[in-house]
Amino acid sequence: MNERATERSNFAVPGLRAGSARRTRDLLAALGRVLFATIFVRGSFDHFSRPTIAYMSQQGVPFASVLVPAAGILALLGGLSLLAGYRARLGAALLVLFLLPVTLVMHRFWEPQDPLWAQIQFTMFLKNLGLLGGALFVMRSGAGPFSLDEQHGR
Repeated sequence: MNERATERSNFAVPGLRAGSARRTRDLLAALGRVLFATIFVRGSFDHFSRPTIAYMSQQGVPFASVLVPAAGILALLGGLSLLAGYRARLGAALLVLFLLPVTLVMHRFWEPQDPLWAQIQFTMFLKNLGLLGGALFVMRSGAGPFSLDEQHGR
């Protein structure tokens, strides 16, 4: 391992002893996982409401009465998986399956004629790309500390 890689792997929080720094990093990782999961858990419930299904249908989602609640189930299961850190890689894969079509179908920023609406859709598109990146990171790295996966050696 080169010197720069060693510095990164031994990163310490300034002002804390090594054990405290490790615990702080672990707590930050767990907090990040919980905050990341929260957007999916909270947002999933909207996918079961009539107004949301009607809106998605108006936006061109085929079979909206089936696909929108199915997307809600993916978001809920994936979010709960990450929240608990239980089979987090699988949960993150569910979130990828949720995010890819939602991003491409619902946030087509290149279509609106209204510049404000195009900007809103562009912002939502980029937000979903960031969430997709987070899900891919969890697929690669797993749940991390303070998770059921860690307790079970996954």
